[in-house]
Amino acid sequence: MSENTASLSGIARPMVSQESFRRPSRGYWHTVGRRLSRDPVAIGCAVILLAIIALAIAAPWLGLDDPYKMSMIRRLKPPGYQGHLLGTDELGRDMLSRLIYGGRLSLFTGFAPVVLATLIGGTLGIAAGFAGGRWNMVIMRLIDVFYAFPSVLLAVAISGALGAGLLNSLVSLTLVFIPPIARIAESITTQVREQDFVEAARATGASALRVVRGHVLSNVIGPILVYASSLISVSIVIASGLSFLGLGVNPPNAEWGLMLNTLRQAIYVTPLNAILPGIMIFVTSMCFNLMSDGLRSAMDVKA
Repeated sequence: MSENTASLSGIARPMVSQESFRRPSRGYWHTVGRRLSRDPVAIGCAVILLAIIALAIAAPWLGLDDPYKMSMIRRLKPPGYQGHLLGTDELGRDMLSRLIYGGRLSLFTGFAPVVLATLIGGTLGIAAGFAGGRWNMVIMRLIDVFYAFPSVLLAVAISGALGAGLLNSLVSLTLVFIPPIARIAESITTQVREQDFVEAARATGASALRVVRGHVLSNVIGPILVYASSLISVSIVIASGLSFLGLGVNPPNAEWGLMLNTLRQAIYVTPLNAILPGIMIFVTSMCFNLMSDGLRSAMDVKA
């Protein structure tokens, strides 16, 4: 992972120099887009992710087998058996259909908590960084309480307390990601607050809200989004882990982590069928991670 990517037990602050802060122009974002388009790794990962997302969204219209239709006489069949391209699972359900439909919940549990955490944590971090003083101390000390536990352990503890289920899984992951995003937002906002153009805006009598909206937000939103994009891969892995432990999505729903759990005992019978959900988790999370690295490099226009 890059230096701005979250680990499972803490965070690494993004490396942002004081000279890099300025009011981004259309030319800056054009340069970022051009540099990103020249990154073959990022483009390749984007194509793979778009294909996975498109298949998941269009699943009902692809003419796939019913992902919930069971057949005891077709249990754990190898790929290619009677038209089942990737074989069947422990209950005779089509693996290809289950994987594609499973992408819906897996991607949702990857995106939704990060989006919610970015909105909440980003707001708290920007408010703390811009206000400073007692407000900063109160908000950030409350945020620091969450760092007493590793992220995975905290997600398991919250999910265990709330109970299994998709909604409870989303709540636990959102609570896990709010602190690191808030810390990143506060750190960058504190640096931007001291810049000359912010002081000049204050000197003209502009309100705090106008200064934040017109000068601070444009500088902090980029690093926050880059950092948040790196959390999508972490969210997919943790959400799959919760489902594997029985604390996430409930059966018979198709979800990659839950599929790994139900197929783990079939590893010696049909090993390919058993590892397919793990391959999907690995490929998807790795592509999101590499995309985040590519976006970070593209935004570092002085590199």
